[in-house]
Amino acid sequence: MGEDRRLAAVVALAQGMAAAHGSREAWRAAAAGACRALGGSFAALSVWERELGRLRVLVNVGELAEGEEEFPEDEAYPVHQFAEITEFLHEKWAGGGEPDAWVETAQGPAAGRPGYCHQRVAALRRRGRGCCVVAPIVLHGRAWGELYVARPAGEAVFGRDDADFATVLASVVAAGLAQTERLEEVRRLAFTDSLTGLANRRAVDVRLERAIERHRRDDAVVSLVVCDLNGLKRVNDTHGHAAGDRLLERFGSVLSLCGAMLPGALAARLGGDEFCLLAVGPPADQVVKAAGELCRRAAELELGDGVACGVASTEDPIGPVRSARRLFRLADAAQYRAKAERAARPVVAGRAGPDDPVVRLADQPSTEAGGERRRFRGRHAP
Repeated sequence: MGEDRRLAAVVALAQGMAAAHGSREAWRAAAAGACRALGGSFAALSVWERELGRLRVLVNVGELAEGEEEFPEDEAYPVHQFAEITEFLHEKWAGGGEPDAWVETAQGPAAGRPGYCHQRVAALRRRGRGCCVVAPIVLHGRAWGELYVARPAGEAVFGRDDADFATVLASVVAAGLAQTERLEEVRRLAFTDSLTGLANRRAVDVRLERAIERHRRDDAVVSLVVCDLNGLKRVNDTHGHAAGDRLLERFGSVLSLCGAMLPGALAARLGGDEFCLLAVGPPADQVVKAAGELCRRAAELELGDGVACGVASTEDPIGPVRSARRLFRLADAAQYRAKAERAARPVVAGRAGPDDPVVRLADQPSTEAGGERRRFRGRHAP
């Protein structure tokens, strides 16, 4: 491959990784870009998991052999089977050497070092491949994993130039992975409550919109639990804001624990003393049961005065739910009623008969609803 084509391949790989949304897309872009750049038929990106002593495959692309999957869940290889991983990826380059790529063939030694590795040779033969080039990936000054590109048996064997080019590609991949890590951290912070570590209101809005779209399309059950933590102001005024923060963190842990009763549920802090659980799929009764457990556990917290909890589910008789806003208003109205009545259990929208006051409240114009909610709050509020 000429220098111009190789430069174009490097640029294409970098652009592919930069355009990726999330780690999986970035892994696929890295492997696919390297495969094209080196004229391979198959490529894989793997991470070195030191704590488990294994090389785990993140993605396979190209012509997959029997048993290979694009994003395998459990394809991993003990490090002791690949001596070059511990020696070459860690000890040699850390001691002043360079993490250069090398070539293996189905016949044995080829260009580059560390040379013959019978496990890789056996894998090449088993999968009908004639050669591979292995390029170490170094990220943040540490051995991160490897880029692996192979060609079928009968095609030209990778040479020293290919191994050198693979080293360059591995550096580009490392830069792309670092950028992906930074972007994912930014996204995580943008959708995470900094105090509790739960999702934030922005994350709930996005997930709820998608959930309602799925409900309209597939009639999936969507349920929302909205909670108001009682007594936070008293704790702040009496014990200080540090104690109030501890209460919020403790309740966040309880919410997360109860949310685990609902597969795939999102636990979030909406802001201040308001929290929620969003569940897609579980039956409404299962969600109400989890909300009841949440009320029970919240009442046992050392600080605070329990929680006011409202539930709204598309499975209950609340009328058509065509927007995320309506489901949120229903759960919110149920929570306000629970707070006004000092309810020890969740109030569930739609379960108080055909003229359910929660549904009526939620569907009133916002100005009227606001006044009614204030009456709910003020009727028995401390």
